[in-house]
Amino acid sequence: MNLRAIILAAGRGERMRPLTDATPKPLLTVGGKALIVWQLERLAAAGIRDVVINHAHLGEQLEAAVGDGARWGVRIAWSREGTALETAGGIAHALPMLGPDPFLAVSADIYTDFDFASLRPAVERIASDPEASAAHFVLVDNPPWHARGDMGLADGRVTLAGERLLTYGNISLFHPSLFADVAPGAHLRLFPWGFRFIEAGRVTGEHFRGTWDNVGTPAQLAELDRRLST
Repeated sequence: MNLRAIILAAGRGERMRPLTDATPKPLLTVGGKALIVWQLERLAAAGIRDVVINHAHLGEQLEAAVGDGARWGVRIAWSREGTALETAGGIAHALPMLGPDPFLAVSADIYTDFDFASLRPAVERIASDPEASAAHFVLVDNPPWHARGDMGLADGRVTLAGERLLTYGNISLFHPSLFADVAPGAHLRLFPWGFRFIEAGRVTGEHFRGTWDNVGTPAQLAELDRRLST
């Protein structure tokens, strides 16, 4: 199965202002590379060759900088939104480019050493029985700025309750059928819309304990850059 990926890159990056006033957030650099380049390199290393990137704010800059992806060994298709449609809306808008099989979704503004190739068994599980398992979430330890967490894990399934909640890591697998009822052009966040699939027991998950950063503010960007540059 040819696993495709979508890099979610349409956000305005309000908390990152003023840096994002003139530069799209995915092009901000850490460790000498743009945030989105780190993602492209890891996707290519995992054998993922077909990548969709959505954009809205300063999207022309993003396309000019990244191009067709050939320098990283991937093929890029661009999903242009004009106005950002949020996560679920953006994925639904890009579905024609993602095909009929399960796909990977990852945010452009995270930095991680997660091995995307490790998701292959979950991909096969979703493809074989999407009614039982329609999505797979990678959860991470709660960062200081999100100490309460988002969701838990119980017997390999994501839950909305539990003694220990973890943070949604912005790395997911989805079966495209989940988005079939999203109206074209809808502005729709993944949560709370997606909670219904968790409540129905259709979302598997895993706890990733490796390197993971969600780069949301100039201070977080500077700290990550310092760590990657030393």
